[in-house]
Amino acid sequence: MDAARRQEILDRYRARSREIEKSAERHRSHRTVAEEAIWRERWAELELTRRETEVLQLIADGLGNREIAQQLFLAEETVKTHVRNVLTKLQARSRSHAVAIALRHRLIS
Repeated sequence: MDAARRQEILDRYRARSREIEKSAERHRSHRTVAEEAIWRERWAELELTRRETEVLQLIADGLGNREIAQQLFLAEETVKTHVRNVLTKLQARSRSHAVAIALRHRLIS
């Protein structure tokens, strides 16, 4: 993949992430105080490991599993396991959704 194609993909990914974050913000603004308390309690129980947080940050940076594996010196299957764990813990529907959740709760920057 050439640099221009990769940049195009990253730009689309970041634009989609911003859309998801805006949607999450609208949804969050409609949450009741009780719902927010339940979310915070559930969140405290679902802390990500340091490695899961690293993987999630690299996803947010636009890297794919193979690139994450290379950067963290892991097997690609190990990265896939971390991604599955993150999606499960955050109850996210996709990688983008997981990034939006993590950004909203300031798990990543």
